[in-house]
Amino acid sequence: MINWGILGAGRIAHRFAASLSHEGRSALVAISCRSGEKAAAFASEFGVASDHAFWDADGEGSAHEALLEDASVDAVYVALPHGLHAEWVERALLAGKAVLCEKPLALNEDEARRLTGISRREGVLLMEGMKTRFTPAYRRVRELVLAGGLGEVERVEATLCNDMLAQFEAGTTYISHPGEGGVLLDCGTYCASWLDDFAPGECSLKTTSGVLRDGIDLYANAELAMGEKSARLECAFDRKKPRTATIVGSRGRMVVDELHRPQHATVYLAGATPREINAPYEVDDFYGEIRHFVDLVEGERTESDVMPLSSSIRDAAILDLVRTGIQRETGRGAGSAGVSPTDGGPVSS
Repeated sequence: MINWGILGAGRIAHRFAASLSHEGRSALVAISCRSGEKAAAFASEFGVASDHAFWDADGEGSAHEALLEDASVDAVYVALPHGLHAEWVERALLAGKAVLCEKPLALNEDEARRLTGISRREGVLLMEGMKTRFTPAYRRVRELVLAGGLGEVERVEATLCNDMLAQFEAGTTYISHPGEGGVLLDCGTYCASWLDDFAPGECSLKTTSGVLRDGIDLYANAELAMGEKSARLECAFDRKKPRTATIVGSRGRMVVDELHRPQHATVYLAGATPREINAPYEVDDFYGEIRHFVDLVEGERTESDVMPLSSSIRDAAILDLVRTGIQRETGRGAGSAGVSPTDGGPVSS
């Protein structure tokens, strides 16, 4: 049995805990957060003993420290605001806990590389929770592409745009906090993951446009070169669009609906009737990544082959590249304009 602790007691932590209850080799034994009231409510809802519901009674961060000192905890899920991921992932790794961190693993490429180095040095499992890759639909899509079902992949497009402007302007969550907020870290990381998996190779920025509010990205639209392939990454907090991933090959294309939580895709091949792919979740959208992570723990693995740390580094690098392009453009006084390939620089695979 793998005993889990969760750092954070927000919405994502609740969804994760509900999914974890379906994983027969796992038990949730500890929770940590700032508020005693929230810790107690979370523990009551998910059957955690009251003496393992840690809260910041002894100062900020003391709850998470207590959880990491709990010898009964084998693995932790980091469900904290983005700006706290790197600190508590590092502390958890140094405490010898296997770590599943909610996306994004880090705020930038440098942080992702540092955490990867710690994981490998300590020999402790670390995986970014890119749940998309563990859904049945994603696996079906990947199998079809690898089998040559679309021919040679030529282009990948990933668009995840939501109208969250009211929530952003309310300022009540981390998405509007300087340094850790913005749409690239919240939605763009899903898009970058699709580009990483289906368009490997050196990445450079061709053009970009975007919208910043007080230095925080609300919209990003980037055209990229990925080796010999082309790609587009688009994400938004200020507009709503169909949330799709499109993979274009020499024989046709595939459109995946709800790219961050896929269950359906359509394959369009030249001269053929469009073909539907329907692949519902196993339990829910978190379950696949949890099951995979438990497999890794039981197998004494220190890295995932589905979401390797190299992918987390590359995803962060892609987002850094796009963010830099947007900041340079808005710094020139243009809300939406282009950046030449030489402005962005390369991202290594």
